[in-house]
Amino acid sequence: MARRNFGFDLESIENLMGNHLRLFVTFTLGLLMFVGLIALSVFFVFVQGKEEVMVPNVLGKGLVEALVELQDKELYPRITLRSAAAGEEKGIILEQNPDAGTLVKAERRISLVVSQGMALDRIGNFVGSNINDVRMEIHNFNLQSPETTITIREPFMYIYSDVSAGLVLQQNPSAGTDLTGPTLLDLVVSRGREDIRITVPDLSGLTFTDAIARLSQLRVGFNFSIRNNAENPGIVYAQRPAGGATVGSDGNINVSVNIPAAEAGEATGLFSYNLPVNPYPLPLIVEAELPNGNRQILASTNHSGGEFSIPYKLPAGSVIILYMVDREIFRQPAGVLVESFTIDE
Repeated sequence: MARRNFGFDLESIENLMGNHLRLFVTFTLGLLMFVGLIALSVFFVFVQGKEEVMVPNVLGKGLVEALVELQDKELYPRITLRSAAAGEEKGIILEQNPDAGTLVKAERRISLVVSQGMALDRIGNFVGSNINDVRMEIHNFNLQSPETTITIREPFMYIYSDVSAGLVLQQNPSAGTDLTGPTLLDLVVSRGREDIRITVPDLSGLTFTDAIARLSQLRVGFNFSIRNNAENPGIVYAQRPAGGATVGSDGNINVSVNIPAAEAGEATGLFSYNLPVNPYPLPLIVEAELPNGNRQILASTNHSGGEFSIPYKLPAGSVIILYMVDREIFRQPAGVLVESFTIDE
C-alpha cells in the first residue's frame, strides 16, 4: 500500500525523532559520568585529605589521661577491659594498638586494653614472698575487693630456717582457695638461721667513725651514746658488751663516745630514733644529704628495733635520713639538739 501523504514527510519526522533520542541518551550518559566524577572526586578528597597524625604513647597512663591525648590527635578509642596482675592499678592502659609513634589518618580507631583491677575470686600464692611485699599486695587487693577482704593474722608465727629472714614459708588458706567473703590469712614466716653468735670487737680508743665502720661489717644492731667531754673528742671510751664477748644476730652493742668537736661551718650531735621492734633484724641505713647535694653513708647494719643512735660530724645544713628495708622512715636536720646520755661504765 502506498504511504499516504498528510502534508508532512514521515521519513523526516522519524529521522528527527531518532536524532533527538540519540541526543537525549548522549546527554544522560554525559550527565551520569559528570555526577560520577564529582562523587569520586569528593570521595578521594574526603579519604585522602585527612591529616596524618602520630599515635601517642598511653601505656601505663590512666584512662582519662589517655582519652584526652587521643582526642588531641583526633583519634578515637576502642576499649577492652582485662583483669590486672598483682600491683597493677585499676583504670591503667595495659596495651595499645597501633603502637606509639605509628603514623595514621585522623579519626582512626586506637585499640586500648584497660585494667579493671585484680581478679577477686581466689587467694594468691604468697609462699616465698617477703612479708612486707605480701602486706602491700593484700592492701591493694582489699582496695579492689571490699566484699572479699583478706586480713593477715598478727603476730605471725616465726620459725628458724635456712630461708632468708622475712620470707613466707607457709600460708593458710592455700593459694587458689576460692574467696566467698572476708578471709583470715595465717602465715608462717622465716626468722632466718638459728641464732648465730657474733664476737664483739674491742672498740676502745677508736674514733666514732671507725667504730661505726667496724660494727657495720658485723651486720648486728648497735647504738651510741655521747658525753660532753673536751678530752679526746669523738673517741670511744666505753662499750657494752666488752670486746671478746658474743651476741646473737638479733643482739645489740652499746658504745659510748666523747662528743665530736665542731669547727666553723660544722654541726655535731647524736642522731637518735626509736625503731619499731621486729622479730628478726631488718636492713637499716643512715645517710647524710650534704648542702652541696652529695650523699654520704653514715651507718649500715641490721637492727631488730628499739633505740638506735649514732654520733655525727657534718657540714652545717646537712640532713640525716634513716632508711629501713630501703624505705625512708625518718629525717632530721644536722645540728638539732638531743638530750645527751651515757651508759654505765
